[in-house]
Amino acid sequence: MFDRQKKGERAVLVLPHTRGEGDTARRAQEFAELVRSAGAEVLASVSARVEDPNPRYYIGTGKAEEIAEAVRATEADVVLVDHLLTPVQERNLEKLLAVRVVDRAGLILDIFAQRARSHEGKLEVELAQLKHLATRLVRGWTHLERQRGGAIGLRGPGETQLETDRRLLGERVKMLAKRLEKVQTQRTQQRRARLRNTVPRVALVGYTNAGKSTLFNALTEGEVFAANLLFATLDPTVRKIEDLSCGPAVLADTVGFIRELPHDLVAAFRATLAEARDADLLLHVSDAADEERERLHRVVDGVLEEIGAGEVPQLHVMNKIDLAGAAPRIVRDGDGRPVQVWLSAATGEGLELLRQALGELLGGERVRTELQLPLSAGRLHARLRAAGAIAEESVDEHGWHLHIDAPRSVIAPLGGGNAHDAALLRGVLGVPDAM
Repeated sequence: MFDRQKKGERAVLVLPHTRGEGDTARRAQEFAELVRSAGAEVLASVSARVEDPNPRYYIGTGKAEEIAEAVRATEADVVLVDHLLTPVQERNLEKLLAVRVVDRAGLILDIFAQRARSHEGKLEVELAQLKHLATRLVRGWTHLERQRGGAIGLRGPGETQLETDRRLLGERVKMLAKRLEKVQTQRTQQRRARLRNTVPRVALVGYTNAGKSTLFNALTEGEVFAANLLFATLDPTVRKIEDLSCGPAVLADTVGFIRELPHDLVAAFRATLAEARDADLLLHVSDAADEERERLHRVVDGVLEEIGAGEVPQLHVMNKIDLAGAAPRIVRDGDGRPVQVWLSAATGEGLELLRQALGELLGGERVRTELQLPLSAGRLHARLRAAGAIAEESVDEHGWHLHIDAPRSVIAPLGGGNAHDAALLRGVLGVPDAM
């Protein structure tokens, strides 16, 4: 039996695809970049058309034998499969190939484990890894079938090593979940403090390797790690942007998205994704030199919908115009609002245009006004306070005197179905009662 724990750096790639699938060459290139980001060396690639997945290996038996021959010829120590495998398929392939087999989810988890730097990020990665591992604790390993019985006081069926591993893993998952909940509570309090400061919040989102971290550094003079690697940034980083016409704003860098991002990772990385969900504006960064940028844009929009950020306003940033041979410019809609900015974060071309667009969008979207609330509107007052929409307030026998300073998108939903509260908010937003 091979050593399942050995760290493999020499890899054979398996690239499943179906008839009529899109650009398989682009998909293969992206998977190779994932492997490079994980630190492995690609020795060979095997393409496999899969129309009817084999329940035993996912790929066909003949193709599995071809992969085994490639493993023997290259002396690889890991096989990486660009698809999600069931635990049984993964174990059967490992038995046949006599090397470790890692599917797409396991590879991405490995990259996340390497890149996480913050305490919270490390907890999130370990929790996602353990949940993934829990489904891989299947029977078939001889050391997992031993009984603890046999000695005095331990006779009887005892507990199999498999059951022990499952119990210990379950306890570790519960402990991590509690620790992560505590850390996330602290981060939520920090985020609420930013809300109370009424500083507009902007989050960078986009397909991984689109240049988000380079743009973040250019706008904030920060020092976020930026490299030509997938998932170069995992932990949320927040900095202030100065010199905007609307005043200062807060900018958050987030994890890059990718097609078929494992759902457990989307759920696990609530911290970095919450920055996108709670933002007043999303800067959706795309690689202007990428011929498939429209498809990748749809992938990112799909993930944003999944995390509850689909309704947050977006400004599309077309980055890397120095590679695309394009000129810096602002594209506006029929109402004159900026919807797209073409720039190069690496050279600085177009950055001032982005600052101009941010000033217009953030300044126009914020509501700054006075509001008188009667004491009977305590529920609406509590909602405004929880949303961070109150900059200043005082109270007397007539009610609350509030200075409102918050994005329109934050204030609009706070009526909560109450007709009186909704009418008060329509007045704040400048919407006629007839609407």
